[in-house]
Amino acid sequence: MNETLKRGISGVIYITLLLSSILYSTESFILLFGIFLIIATYEFCNLVKLNTILPLSFVSLSYSIISLISYYQTETNDYLSNLRERPTELGIDIEQLNIGLLTITILIFIKCLFFLFDNKEQTITKLWKYLYLIGYILLPFIFIVKISFGIKDYNPKIIIGLFILIWTNDTFAYLVGKSIGKHKLYERISPKKTIEGFLGGIVFAVFAGYLISKLYIKPNPDFSERSILIWVFIALIAGVFGTIGDLIESKFKRIAQVKDSGKIMPGHGGILDRLDSVIFVAPIVYLFYQILSYVS
Repeated sequence: MNETLKRGISGVIYITLLLSSILYSTESFILLFGIFLIIATYEFCNLVKLNTILPLSFVSLSYSIISLISYYQTETNDYLSNLRERPTELGIDIEQLNIGLLTITILIFIKCLFFLFDNKEQTITKLWKYLYLIGYILLPFIFIVKISFGIKDYNPKIIIGLFILIWTNDTFAYLVGKSIGKHKLYERISPKKTIEGFLGGIVFAVFAGYLISKLYIKPNPDFSERSILIWVFIALIAGVFGTIGDLIESKFKRIAQVKDSGKIMPGHGGILDRLDSVIFVAPIVYLFYQILSYVS
């Protein structure tokens, strides 16, 4: 079987599994991304030469607990409201938890940026291996689950829309870069990426965001313009931070001297290779949601 055919088959299987789990139920969505998290953790540990037993146990337990708390938040609050037992207390605690997790994630993301642009940093201390595991792997997966709930209930359109934006950005960044790309974006880490491709990917992602807001989300007519602005801004986030996430994973692979993070997807590499953009985008989108909610 030639490489193109293997790549095509594994890609179709991946997208089918992803979309079906997102659309089928909340539980199947949370379960699939829990499995993805375990695989990504295993791949990351191999990249940074970290023993896998403790990290796998830690991320599995943390993801399960926090996802269940998020999933049952509404049900628990409604139950407490019916019993008249301080119904808002749990919600406040969860909000504080979300803010704390987001703060940790953003701080480690900032460190990831320094790591990316530091030409001298070619080794990673054991402490930072664990901190990257928490802020770069575990918490972004948790925020993928959290943003899928939107304002209140689980909404598969949000997470599917986000993946469409990331896939659009990646695809057109490659096509534009291959066609007219002349100026390297960050040649030392990713020789094939160009500035033209980067800008082209963002332009087409913004257009995709416009189409998503108009044709897929189908907002209330009174809020259509607001919805367009929201999805265009999310598209910008996907284009910029998705590219950064891709570059950061490339930095980890370059230090490990490997081409792919794993081999689970023939022709595509590992799960971390497929999700390197979304795990960097998800927390920023969640932050955008929080700012939007506060302003509104």
